[in-house]
Amino acid sequence: MFAVFKTGGKQYRVAAEDVLKVAKLKGEPGEIVEFGEVLVVGGDSVTLGAPTVSGATVAAEVLDQARGPKIIAFKKRRRKNSRRKRGFREEFTLIRITEILTDGKKPSKEVPPRPKRAAAAPAPAAETDAETAEAASEGAAAKRKAKPKAKPKTKAKAPAAKKPSAKGKPKK
Repeated sequence: MFAVFKTGGKQYRVAAEDVLKVAKLKGEPGEIVEFGEVLVVGGDSVTLGAPTVSGATVAAEVLDQARGPKIIAFKKRRRKNSRRKRGFREEFTLIRITEILTDGKKPSKEVPPRPKRAAAAPAPAAETDAETAEAASEGAAAKRKAKPKAKPKTKAKAPAAKKPSAKGKPKK
């Protein structure tokens, strides 16, 4: 099931468990927020709103309140001694969609538990610290030996006498 909702002047197509950045919203990390301006609800059958779908809401959990990268606006008018530099960092809210609700249902106030990833397979038996250090020092010594030697510098030759240029007529 998916939905298209509107917030902060933009529209987002989402499904359950999607994570996205939206314009700053009120709410602390861990809170549930609702979006009531749902434009489309899809799944087995698609419901289009005119302009919104009545009774449909999208519930999301606030993950973080943060600021985006710095954007620098630099304006220069050449030959006028005029320069202006402004920096700006947009604030955004990182959210995870928890559920898409229809028929006027209310979101559960509790954040559903996320399925945990399976633990990674244990790494093979590691060498002891002494063996690792010894192998590293041997590798460094081999690299030092493998460097090509610099060629010896030869004496510079005396500059050769200038030859007359081939352009133009030879002198008589």
